Amino acid sequence: MRLPLLALVSLAGSAFAAVDYSQEIKPLLQVHCVKCHGATTQKAKLRLDTAAAAMQGGGRGAAIQPGQAEASLLLQVVQGTHAEVPQMPYKRGPLDSAQVTLIQRWIAEGAHAPADEQPSDDRHWAYIAPERPTMPTVKSGATHPIDRFIEDRLQREGLALSSPAAPETQLRRLFLDLTGLPPTVEDVQAFSQGAKTETSYQATVDKLLDSPHYGERWGRWWLDQARYADSNGYSIDAPRSIWPYRDWVVQTLNADMPFDQFSIEQLAGDLLPKPTQSQLIATGFHRNTQINQEGGIDKEQFRIESIFDRVATTGTVWLGLTIGCAQCHDHKFDAISHEEYYQFYAFLNNQDEPTLSVPDPNLDKAALDTEQKALQNKITAYLKAHEADAIAWEKELSAEAKAQLPKDRRAALKKPREQRSATQQRLLYASGPGAADQTFRSYNERYMEITALLTKGVTTMVMKELPEPRKTTLYIKGDFTRPGAEMNPAVPAVLHDLDLKPTSAQPNRLDLARWLVRRDNPLTARVIVNRVWQQYFGRGLVETENDFGTMGSLPSHPELLDWLAVELMEHGWSLKYLHHLIVTSRTYRQNSSFTAQSAGATIDPNNLLLWRQNRLRLDAEIVRDVCLTASGLLNAKLGGAPVYPPIPDGVLSLGQVKRTWPLSKGADRYRRGLYTFVFRATPPPGLSVFDAPDGFSTCTRRLRSNTPLQALTLLNDQAFVEFAQALEKIVQRDGFDVAFQRCTARQPTNEEKAVLARLKPDELARVLLNLDETITRE
Repeated sequence: MRLPLLALVSLAGSAFAAVDYSQEIKPLLQVHCVKCHGATTQKAKLRLDTAAAAMQGGGRGAAIQPGQAEASLLLQVVQGTHAEVPQMPYKRGPLDSAQVTLIQRWIAEGAHAPADEQPSDDRHWAYIAPERPTMPTVKSGATHPIDRFIEDRLQREGLALSSPAAPETQLRRLFLDLTGLPPTVEDVQAFSQGAKTETSYQATVDKLLDSPHYGERWGRWWLDQARYADSNGYSIDAPRSIWPYRDWVVQTLNADMPFDQFSIEQLAGDLLPKPTQSQLIATGFHRNTQINQEGGIDKEQFRIESIFDRVATTGTVWLGLTIGCAQCHDHKFDAISHEEYYQFYAFLNNQDEPTLSVPDPNLDKAALDTEQKALQNKITAYLKAHEADAIAWEKELSAEAKAQLPKDRRAALKKPREQRSATQQRLLYASGPGAADQTFRSYNERYMEITALLTKGVTTMVMKELPEPRKTTLYIKGDFTRPGAEMNPAVPAVLHDLDLKPTSAQPNRLDLARWLVRRDNPLTARVIVNRVWQQYFGRGLVETENDFGTMGSLPSHPELLDWLAVELMEHGWSLKYLHHLIVTSRTYRQNSSFTAQSAGATIDPNNLLLWRQNRLRLDAEIVRDVCLTASGLLNAKLGGAPVYPPIPDGVLSLGQVKRTWPLSKGADRYRRGLYTFVFRATPPPGLSVFDAPDGFSTCTRRLRSNTPLQALTLLNDQAFVEFAQALEKIVQRDGFDVAFQRCTARQPTNEEKAVLARLKPDELARVLLNLDETITRE
């Protein structure tokens, strides 16, 4: 838990408000101490689940002496300064300096606590279902629920919310956060004219939530967690078709499908009564695992590896728990045993992994025909040049080797060479000398992909329950070659019961999915609102957004977290409702600027209490989208197959297999970053350099780095050079004031105008696209 306290500030004369026991000390003791010193267990005869019990003490006397921090046993043992008792918590990481200082301050101030305090539940706070807390009343008279919770905490620290951001800043923030696209010059002008009315702001929020681009913006947020990419991973990293799942995510978010149903369809859509094609496509969530296509592998090993991934991903995405840590042994910190891990695993061990053919209304058959003919010519030329290799391979084939070939290859071998069709020659080469040749494999894979598109439509990867469950066993130390006891599907005992009717058959994925989004689940609603909050403020109310367990951070505003969780569930799990709630708060609309002399900069330098808004570097795809929009090149088409915008030469030669990159032409060249094809092993550098996730595992929070490579990409990458050239034409046509506003949503100052006036149009365009303000959400 990172608290807004300075460890080196002396207690005497401190400017800090009095420590609040209920909100700051009790949760700290609950996480780190009550497991061994609570109602169930009292090591050293000591209880710490109430302040009164701590003052009464145990075998070594009182743990707390009010007003005498340094003489108090509690402080001595957490500091590690006691002569006989080892540092606490025992055999776990020590408290950090801010936490120790907080305890020190509280005791020194008199260790005040409510007289009617009741013992806390021995369970970790996150394992207790959230209840709607009482709404605080604040001096400002704020009526928005979020502002009341935030201001209540700020008041106790002697702080207040910052002033609202400028209207154009608020507008750009809204556009980028809700759609991932910047406002147009016309949007800014219309908003500024009505900025004095709350109605104008509310109308803009409603318009953006109804925009089809909302689903693209928040679809990317979800696809990070789904570890989405367009290739199979591992060293071969062949392309895969799963983009219909990506489009399903965008479409369902636009439709504001309730999050509980959104979850159920992805985890178990195939098990719903009479599942629709859409519900089958949704199960692609757990088909985003890698597939190893190397020769000589044990396929069962990598099937099991994919289930390990699915268990860890499900635990992280919905529960915010590190369940995967129990794969090899009992969880070291959370109450999840090795056996319970494999009981959870059993839910995800009973599936087949088929592909589903779906119609593609956007298929450009003429373009695919042309591309396939060009590929056929390349393949024909290749076969002619390597004919001697094919003849030698065929002569060396034993009868046993021939028998192991696929049926269509065996049929081709029975024909004389001169009578074989071009397709038969290509197929034989795919099993023979061409199998190890990267050039031929690239041609052949793309040729087969196009054939499938033209003959079957689009395919997407889905899940399908087996008619009979597989036998699931515990793997000793996580080793699939060491099976142990048989396991049946069950959920961790520390959480709510699965609660199946006695007549139910063996629990399946649908039961698991419904269990995850039940009202009494203490975690899912908290985890999701926290992750949404993180997108708007750069940090969640629980900073460790992927770990709500005992080693995770305590919530900075626990009452607000629980209020939001309950509010989400009681409003039909509507994510759009949650977005509307957050962006209409004064907390969200604050200015992000501050000075070193600000009270908040001294008391809360990391802005954990949200006395201002945070500046956030845009996500990788949105950096591209902003530059596309500013330059007037954006193709705003929704959905469809991935596209191939320009990338630097040589990128695709960095993996084990050199892949083709059929460069998109026309409008497809300028589509949003969401639609760029991503190879896991060799992703587009323009996305990687701005910290896009790699798709190997679930990503619940993107990093935000700041490196020279980012500036070099914006200056020199072919795609961004094209954007600058297009923006140059806008500078020449409309002037640099307009071009500046397209990039930043505001007018340049007189000082900025003086600098910009010295630049040529091409220089100006490159400068504008490289402004920190252009790629930052203020």
